[in-house]
Order: sequence, then structure tokens, then C-alpha cells
Amino acid sequence: MSSFSARLPGLAVAVEHALEGWLPAPSIAPTDLHQAMRYAVLGNGKRMRPLLVYATGATLGIPREALDGPACAVELVHAYSLVHDDLPAMDDDDLRRGQPTCHKAFGEATAILAGDALQALAFHVLAHDGAMLASAGHRVQMIDTLAVASGSRGMAGGQALDLAAVGRTLTLAELENMHIHKTGALIRASVVLAAMSSPEVEAGVVARLDHYAKRIGLAFQVQDDILDIEGETEVIGKPQGSDMARDKPTYPNLLGLEGARRAAAELHAEALSSIEPLGEAGEPLRYMAAYITQRDR
Repeated sequence: MSSFSARLPGLAVAVEHALEGWLPAPSIAPTDLHQAMRYAVLGNGKRMRPLLVYATGATLGIPREALDGPACAVELVHAYSLVHDDLPAMDDDDLRRGQPTCHKAFGEATAILAGDALQALAFHVLAHDGAMLASAGHRVQMIDTLAVASGSRGMAGGQALDLAAVGRTLTLAELENMHIHKTGALIRASVVLAAMSSPEVEAGVVARLDHYAKRIGLAFQVQDDILDIEGETEVIGKPQGSDMARDKPTYPNLLGLEGARRAAAELHAEALSSIEPLGEAGEPLRYMAAYITQRDR
């Protein structure tokens, strides 16, 4: 067991407590909205993006408490994106994280508002978290980084490309471009925001970390596509085969199942190569790379 993996239970508890602290209490009006926000965020998530924040911070020697803000911010944006992606106008999913999707539990209108509010809360956290080490100027840069990763040049743009690709056969370059935006942008932001939490991190190190995050973000999506075929609904927390049923372009469809596995392994190797100069300090990120490419949910 790696030293970082031994810390994972404590880190998962830390981000859960931090998220609960930022989310409005369910008894505060408007109660339905606040209950929906908490329903969408708290509970059974993998917390992969916050864990990438913490792993990057551990690599760079940044105190965990200074990373709770960025960890919460990326998870809030991720949760909002899932709420909206599950809506009937998007993927029309009934199950998320092993429970009914937010719009099934609270209705479509409340789910839309919950997603909107979670996105806004993410930027509020970056602006106001008192434990962060970043100066006001660095916080503005972090807010800008997350905004770009979330918007039309990032996650939202990738979702638009995904919707437009249903029923089409994409080239490998087109498929990678879609997922660099839809999935990869927020994963890259998770790593970069952690690095930006300390003004002492050298630009060359940030560039290496960004390349690591870009490759591991694609590997995450390849593994997701594989799990859509091989995973079990009870384990992955959403209907197995849902992407295939909607005729969405995936890596296994384009490369075959074995080709997709090879692609994930190659991306994993490229990610590790980019952080090799970090030496032993990069152990947390190497652990996360292995987790991302070997996970079963």
C-alpha cells in the first residue's frame, strides 16, 4: 500500500465535511432547493477530482487544509454537471451514484436550479475560503481557471460536442477532442488549482503537472467507456450499457475493447512519464494514475 493510499479514508472524510460546511442547511429556505443541492453532492461519489487536488498538494508539500477550498470547488462543479447531464433534455438518466437522479427525486425545475446554485457556490468557495494560502490575485487566477474549465472552452463545450456526436462515427482525434473538453478540462483544473494554491510552485512544474492531468483525464474517460460495457450497474452506480444504448461514440466502439485497454495503458504511461522528474514526491500522483486506470466504478 502506498503512503498516499493509506491517507485516502481521511481525505475522503475531510472533503465530505468541507462540502457539508459550504452547502446550505436543508432547513434553510428555499428548503427544496437546498435539499436537492445536498442530495446531489453528499454521499456516494468517488471524489476523484478532490483526491487529485490533495494528491497534487501532497506532491508539492502544500498543507491539506489549504486545499479543501479547491477540492470543494471542483467537486461542486462536477456535481452540478452530473445533475444537468442527467436531465431528460441531455442524457435522460434515472440512476446516478446508485440512487435516483436529482430530477427524479426533486423534479426537473428544482434539479436545474440546484445545478445552477452548485456552480455558483464553487466560485464563492474559491473567493472566500479562509484556509487557502493564495493571495487575492492568485484567487482571481484560480477562479478564471475553473471558469474556463467549466465553460464553452471546457466541460460545457465538451457536452455540446457529445450531444452533437450521438449516432455519428468520430475519428480518434474528434473523440479525444470531445473528451479533452467534456471530462479532461475539470480533471486538469483539479491538478492546476492545487498547484496554484502555492505561489512558490515553479512554472515548469505546473506545466508538467498539467500534461500529466491532460493524459490522465483521457485515461479516465477510456476506463469509463470500458466500464459501460463490462461494469455492473450496482457497482458503477449508473445503468450499465447506457452509452451504447444511446449510440454515443466511445473508445471501445472506435478501437475495440482490447484497443481501448491499450489506449488507457498508453495514456497512463504518458502521464507517469511527465511527472518522472518529480521523483519520490510524485508518488501520490502515480497512485492516482493507477487508481484511475484500474477502477471498477
